[in-house]
Amino acid sequence: MDIVIIGAGFTGVQLAKRLISEKNEVVLIDNDEETVRHASNSLDCSVIHADGNSLETLEDAGIAKADALVCVTSNDEVNMITCSLVDAVYPEVLKIARVRNFSYYMNTEKVHKTHSVAFEGKRRPLYGIDYMIHPDVEAAQAIVHAVESGAVSDVVTFENSEYELTRITLEKKSKIVGKTLQEIRSLIDIPFLVSYIECNGTTKLPSGQSLLSEGDSVGVLTKKGDITKILELAGIELETIDKLAVVGAGKIGTLIAENLLSNKKKKSIFTRLFGRQKAINSNLSIIDSDSDLAKEAAERFPNAKVYCGDITDDNFLYEESITTYDLVICATHNHELNMVAAAYLESLGVGRTISLVESGAFVEIARKLGIDVPVPLRDAVVDSILSHLRGKTVTGVHTISSGSLEIIELTMPVDSKVIGKTLPEISDPGKFLLMLIKKAGTNNYVIPSGSTVIEANDQLILIVNSENVKKLLASFGVK
Repeated sequence: MDIVIIGAGFTGVQLAKRLISEKNEVVLIDNDEETVRHASNSLDCSVIHADGNSLETLEDAGIAKADALVCVTSNDEVNMITCSLVDAVYPEVLKIARVRNFSYYMNTEKVHKTHSVAFEGKRRPLYGIDYMIHPDVEAAQAIVHAVESGAVSDVVTFENSEYELTRITLEKKSKIVGKTLQEIRSLIDIPFLVSYIECNGTTKLPSGQSLLSEGDSVGVLTKKGDITKILELAGIELETIDKLAVVGAGKIGTLIAENLLSNKKKKSIFTRLFGRQKAINSNLSIIDSDSDLAKEAAERFPNAKVYCGDITDDNFLYEESITTYDLVICATHNHELNMVAAAYLESLGVGRTISLVESGAFVEIARKLGIDVPVPLRDAVVDSILSHLRGKTVTGVHTISSGSLEIIELTMPVDSKVIGKTLPEISDPGKFLLMLIKKAGTNNYVIPSGSTVIEANDQLILIVNSENVKKLLASFGVK
């Protein structure tokens, strides 16, 4: 693919790195000289020092032959105007914009939901943007998924699937330490799949003979209701959560609270976390040091407990008994504060913590500080953008282990060369692993077996070594 990226900040550079590693042609544009110099030194692609919202600059960069335009500058209006400009002249180019202003995002979502029929092949997308990415929405969704899974570790969920992938670190008392993957199948009677193993700083796709050791982190794919049994084997006790707090009443914090309190989520969260059916409002607290944000949260969530206080102030923590909480989510826009506060709360006796961090580079640091679930904001944005760049048959992308692995959700093209083949016939050990399949015409995903036959329109979920993504998608017929 030929891709033009406007904005050479962290997100633009990380996205470019991922795309370049897959042998895509990338042009990066930014109007800051120092930023361009830094990007030029770290990327093997064309980096242009110019205004990205200039049609002349875009045409010099090759927008006429580009497959996609991605706008990730720090200015929402520049991102949107650039997409609109390109849409007016080159409507066939796929346009993706990161937008932080929630009003823009919500207006777009509202128009598409209420007038979806009008946009099906008849009109250009609103603002000329095919996909609008909001960082806060992506981060809030990732945190809510982690909460619903017990906040024990990193969790990847899949839309319309009862399965989830949970990262588990094996304790010394684990019953599966010292055993191979083939041997542990006899220890448990539920469907599961070990999808990756992290050992001594390296991550690999496993085989049946892979040996598990103390301190290894493994990605276990299992049904959401069965994760407790897997945790028991790993030597981890999953306790119910009676008191939960969200630190930060900004956009991310309120999105998390909305999701946790919504009728859609309420039942599943209670049965899995609280162990009984009672109003979640009485168990949720919201904390912010900004009096205006705290006041707005109190008005928005009248049944929740809202505190205006400093999460690093000992007097406040002990006076309001925050140290006795079972789970605290640190989701302010100050990522350093999130990490420090979460680690401090862990040391004071809080059961579990989730912290929003800036990027994947801080994930391992957060874990070493004792934080149970670090959620990298910028990586979530990059994953969301990549899912739209993979092609229409790819419906989702998730990064694992700081980018060394990717999870790809796709629908099998009708003209794919692997149609009619069994799993052993398409396998490539160490390169990719087919985790789940939903047969065309069925409603449920299942873990495939050796006799599974791939058919047109089957929905697959695979885990792939990042350097093999492009080759794999090509072999599966994904354009």
